[in-house]
Amino acid sequence: MIVRQFTCRGITSQLCPRLTEPRTWVRQDMARPSSDLAAFREVFSKAKHVAILTGAGVSAESGVPTFRGEGGFWRKWQAQDLATPGAFSQNPSRVWEFYHYRREVMLSKSPNPAHKAIADCEARLRKQGRSVTVITQNIDELHHRAGSTNVLEIHGSLFKTRCMSCGHVAVNYKSPICAALEGKGAPDPNTSDAQIPPHELPRCEQGSCNGLLRPHVVWFGETLDSDILTRVEEELDCCDLCLVVGTSSIVYPAAMFAPQVAAKGVPVAEFNMEETPATMRFRFHFHGPCGSTLPPALARHDTEVL
Repeated sequence: MIVRQFTCRGITSQLCPRLTEPRTWVRQDMARPSSDLAAFREVFSKAKHVAILTGAGVSAESGVPTFRGEGGFWRKWQAQDLATPGAFSQNPSRVWEFYHYRREVMLSKSPNPAHKAIADCEARLRKQGRSVTVITQNIDELHHRAGSTNVLEIHGSLFKTRCMSCGHVAVNYKSPICAALEGKGAPDPNTSDAQIPPHELPRCEQGSCNGLLRPHVVWFGETLDSDILTRVEEELDCCDLCLVVGTSSIVYPAAMFAPQVAAKGVPVAEFNMEETPATMRFRFHFHGPCGSTLPPALARHDTEVL
């Protein structure tokens, strides 16, 4: 079992606080991970089931704001002030302005070479009877737009809604998502709240429900989807190569996925702009922008039969 004991902690993609790593993971015999691309490529050429864990760093090169760290504010609020059930209950208009702004930003962004390399790799390996599964903390859907089809979104999607009344989940790419939000959501700290009445915010169109909709993302204090986590567990149990791409390895439970895979002896390769708390547990580490380091790593290997 890899993830089941963590199903009670809900955290939002790209927006989560740092948590202390379990002390039981500390090992004294760690060698520095290799940056030998040829050695990684040899392992990659033999892998049958590849799991790729992605975080905010894979989308940063597409210009996606993370709302984390210094300057990570929308108006005068940090994400953890807005991405909670309590914030939505208290001020659904403000929270919808925040998510409307993020949706509109994402509609102007495009997948970068890292997203495309992953999607191309999945399509190519599928023809060879091999599999690639993307397990992402991101809610931006850039993996889908790049062409990936086997994607597990552990924190939901900006482009799905859930009804507060009937629970119906729906895909929604409307721009704006409702008339009252058109032109709203400016991030400037001097911008006043729109104070949109609840009946003018996005409403459920399932039958005659008309319930208030919320973004279908996992907010602080909420539980992660147990069905998604079960599928994640299954993929991590069967993978024979794991890539960690653009993630800080400080957001739990995702931060413990790759270290537990590595503890079973499965090769893990990290692609990131910096070392992370988990780096020393991995066999490979490739430093630099994911859009530069990932494409050559996942390109067709000479031994592949097409």
